[in-house]
Amino acid sequence: MPWALVTPALGWTLLFFVLPFIAMAAISLTTQEGAGFTLANYTGFFANPSYWKALVNSLEVTGIVTVVSILLAYPFAWILAEIVPHRFQRLALVLAVLPFWTSYVVRSYSWLLVLAENGIVNRTLMATGLFADPLQLANTRFATVTGFVHFFVMLLTLTIFANLKQLSPSYHKAAADLGAGPVRTFLHVVLPLTLPGIMVGAFLTFVLAIGDYITPQILGGNNELLMPQLIMMQIGRRGDFPLASALAIILMAVVTVAYLACARWLKIERA
Repeated sequence: MPWALVTPALGWTLLFFVLPFIAMAAISLTTQEGAGFTLANYTGFFANPSYWKALVNSLEVTGIVTVVSILLAYPFAWILAEIVPHRFQRLALVLAVLPFWTSYVVRSYSWLLVLAENGIVNRTLMATGLFADPLQLANTRFATVTGFVHFFVMLLTLTIFANLKQLSPSYHKAAADLGAGPVRTFLHVVLPLTLPGIMVGAFLTFVLAIGDYITPQILGGNNELLMPQLIMMQIGRRGDFPLASALAIILMAVVTVAYLACARWLKIERA
């Protein structure tokens, strides 16, 4: 009976993940000229500085997005869980996830309009007299990070909120009985107990951000090359599917390392 229950899920995973991954791995060991199996695509990645730079750019942007999203999401989740009355929390959560109801492409183009030279941000800054000329906000790393953070803050808020709601009020009472103030209670009780929720949300943010192509392409333009853009460039411009497959596997390897590090940390914390 247990095998009968898990067989559909295993079959789906085998058909739509394992087999395509094996095919992609096999293609990555060939060349565009079809000269047999070779590691040339992988050695070429490590020998090409522009490819390395794309990976470093992706890690930097993803790291910034993850950290900024956590710093913004935690206070928001804490306000929803601790300050907003219980009868209004569902409504507040619905309002918080409204960005998810909008098309991902539409959100990116909306931010492009907001951050343009004649967008609302530049017009406001020039109207206040802080700047005489418009700032270059669109087609920059700042625009890419802004678009990512707008989306992932809500994702992190949900994971942290769920963790906060699971905490028993007795923890706060016990800390107060032992003489801990609100700050010490948060630093030594609430924050350590909610770190698993933060780590799960951070990992999801890392995975989704490092593999995203739309937001960097629309908001970042072509001023800074990230790994998803590099992969799409090999497919769209050069038609080099073996190299694109190798780059995709390298990106998956980075995500796997991040997952193993996160899983190990959570295992140590639970132990």
